[in-house]
Amino acid sequence: MKTHLIVAALALAMSGCSTVSGWFGHGADKPKPAELVEFKPTASLTEAWKAEAGDTGGYLLRPQAEGDDVYAAGGRRVVRIAVSNGNTVWKADADAKLSAGAGAGDGVVLAGSSRGGLLALDQASGKKRWETALSSEVTGQLLVAGDSVIARTGDGRVQSLAVADGSRKWLYTRNLPVLSLRGSGGMALRDGVLYAGFPGGKLVALDAANGAQLWEAAVAQPHGATELERVADVMGNPVVDARQVCAVAYQGRVACFDRRSGELLWAHDASSNTGLAMDDRNVYVTDDKDAVTAYDKTSGRAGWRQDKLANRTVTAPLALGAWVVVADGEGYVHVLSADDGSFVARAKVDSGVPAAPVDIGPGFAVQTTKGSVVAFRLK
Repeated sequence: MKTHLIVAALALAMSGCSTVSGWFGHGADKPKPAELVEFKPTASLTEAWKAEAGDTGGYLLRPQAEGDDVYAAGGRRVVRIAVSNGNTVWKADADAKLSAGAGAGDGVVLAGSSRGGLLALDQASGKKRWETALSSEVTGQLLVAGDSVIARTGDGRVQSLAVADGSRKWLYTRNLPVLSLRGSGGMALRDGVLYAGFPGGKLVALDAANGAQLWEAAVAQPHGATELERVADVMGNPVVDARQVCAVAYQGRVACFDRRSGELLWAHDASSNTGLAMDDRNVYVTDDKDAVTAYDKTSGRAGWRQDKLANRTVTAPLALGAWVVVADGEGYVHVLSADDGSFVARAKVDSGVPAAPVDIGPGFAVQTTKGSVVAFRLK
């Protein structure tokens, strides 16, 4: 994996770009994926429906469930899909290559483009409400917070805009390191506080109403003689509960902080280029060797580790009750036991899955590189 990072970085240095692909696994010299292990299924995993969005185009696009529907962005379009049967309620042309989305809430559906456009569609009809130009490529998750929309761009900016018309409410900016990974810089929102991870290993808490910084904490400390060695980006979305917020960094650690003060509660050395998930017991991390590890969320003690998916380009996990769900670059969906990490079910979709599965109420869904949105029922 390190080889692919170096090759990408050299190419980007020549072109003047500063973002390294965070979804590894491309290239002729990629290590052979681990063979799928045989097991006796102990859970029932069935495909409920399949719908079409658009190809992911190398971006970490994820659907979002809101109410009785799933919203997905891909290619140059946004779609609304009924959770109950997979029927497409509407589809809208975004007139641009999409790089972020879909986000939904308060009557709008959001998608961002590689050219920096932020598009808001009417949730009921799919008609365009407004579109505004941001400073650079729109990245990661798009959030709706009350009467505000929160978006991020690849130049290190986080901004809040009015749901009504897209006018700016506040802007938060940070200087970025020379190199960063695509997929870094996720966000999570709880009780009026926005938690945002950044390249360079920092996690910040912002007042979602005005953008004021409440605290800053270090998930990782960059170290090394070269810019490549110093890549230590917070990857995926932070996870939050009533007490703490947790994040993981590439070439860094997984760490949990008091969500009100930013005080470090525990940390464990880890390196992830995808992200993490959390439930009532554990924090689950997919590391850069494609192993999934469970850490006790109170103590940080490492519990089980599932390492039989090596070199399969495994997504960040989804914690789903008694199970932990991941997908891989060959299109396999793997269900693990939350108790011990053993395999309990497996399914196959039409192509690789670059981003974590999504909870859609009854079951979960994945979005494939070819643009399919596939829903599963799990019992």
